[in-house]
Amino acid sequence: MASPKEILQRRAQRVRRQVKAVANGRLRLSVHRSNMNIYVQIIDDLHSRTVASASTLDKELRSSLKGGANVEAATAVGKLIAERAKAAGVKDVVFDRGAYIYHGRIKALADAAREGGLSF
Repeated sequence: MASPKEILQRRAQRVRRQVKAVANGRLRLSVHRSNMNIYVQIIDDLHSRTVASASTLDKELRSSLKGGANVEAATAVGKLIAERAKAAGVKDVVFDRGAYIYHGRIKALADAAREGGLSF
């Protein structure tokens, strides 16, 4: 029987494989969530590099947030990644939620990134 960690890794690989199949050259907006923080990166898979990143650990956000593991923090990170993507010239991305279900913090981050100007 597979361990819970292996199950999550398989789910993340399955989602990532589907996302890359429909990407058509677009960059990938990858999300990682922990119990304390939330992290997001815009990744160029063709050139294997990170174009922009944001997290609740950034100095800009850390002082203004109560904690890094709530919907408010995810919304702030979503807005920040949208600003940094605009600065890098990125407009269209595909959303890679990893092994996480699309609700709560993940949904709040995605909605804030859309409001900030990213389209996916």
